[in-house]
Amino acid sequence: MHPDDGPKAATARSLRSVVPKWLRHGLLIFLVLLVVEYLVIPELVGASKNLHLLSRLNIGWLIAGIGLEAGAIVCYALLTRTLLPDGGPGLFKLVRIVLATTAVAHVIPGGAAGGAGVGYRLLTSNGVEGADAGFAMATEAIGSALVLNVLLWLALLISIPLAGLHPIYVVAALVGLLALFGAASLAYALTRGGDVAVRVVRSVGRRIPRVGADRMERLVRQVGDSVVHLAQDRAVLKQALLWAGLNWLFDAASLWAFVTAFGHFVDPIELFAAYGIANVLGAIPITPGGLGVIEASAATLLVSFGVTRNVATLAVLGWRLVNFWLPIPIGGVAYISLRVPRGAGLRAQRQALVDMAADAKRPGQEPDPDATSERASP
Repeated sequence: MHPDDGPKAATARSLRSVVPKWLRHGLLIFLVLLVVEYLVIPELVGASKNLHLLSRLNIGWLIAGIGLEAGAIVCYALLTRTLLPDGGPGLFKLVRIVLATTAVAHVIPGGAAGGAGVGYRLLTSNGVEGADAGFAMATEAIGSALVLNVLLWLALLISIPLAGLHPIYVVAALVGLLALFGAASLAYALTRGGDVAVRVVRSVGRRIPRVGADRMERLVRQVGDSVVHLAQDRAVLKQALLWAGLNWLFDAASLWAFVTAFGHFVDPIELFAAYGIANVLGAIPITPGGLGVIEASAATLLVSFGVTRNVATLAVLGWRLVNFWLPIPIGGVAYISLRVPRGAGLRAQRQALVDMAADAKRPGQEPDPDATSERASP
């Protein structure tokens, strides 16, 4: 037994038992309802009053926005391939894995953990070693967030002389600074002070249901070794930064195309500032995928940059239709294609969706090798 798994662990479990499970779930549902009431519904009501603008929608820019969003997904799959030894599965298979993980992340609050669990099991069921899959999932999530914050800082520094200093800039800058500081501290702990990092992560692991301290410790040690290796391989590091940056830039360009489709050209730097701040705020795990938070903040910031309220609302909602809602059914189909053999019936497909939901509830668990080998696509 590890020395920190004794009385302290029992104390932590007793503290968690003070707040009943039904109360924790009730508070989460209450927060979601607040977001829907004060952020989502007002945006939908405002959009319904401006549907006449759809008559002047530029179809070409609309198609471009959809294509750019697809490009963002491909870039994220290329990021995954860069971080896997020998590239891992084929690109088309990686794109489907990204879509499946995105679908999960967009369905449940704090879905990033559930999406990572689904992605881990899909990668391992397609021939990737567990340590390599864990490293890729953790590195791309943390690294991608850091790249967004760096790009946002650059956009803010450029846009302040053009559009002035908005109060929300300060909030976004502080959140970004904390994220960068946290990542730097984690990197230092993993590479220089491994024992300290392990003790912290074991403490975190004990508080995550069905994960535990031992599994978290193994993952941290494996990821720590891989991070050192990645830092020494400059070519892989540059490729990873490239694909992570392009993922965000393509997604932001998709939003820009949707705004342009309504006949309003906005400065790309200002648009990325609005896009970046909205995504930073949406990362707070209150609603799935920042639902409501991203829509309200992005539209409000676009209005502050000179876009009319009706155009900003419709453009953001149209972009989120492609960015948030469309990957959910497509991701479900992608998961079925990865787990169900060709020619299987409807019953097997329904069971695959049940398994997908179960995988989302078991982040960090290693898959059953027998089950995954049977369900892996040919």
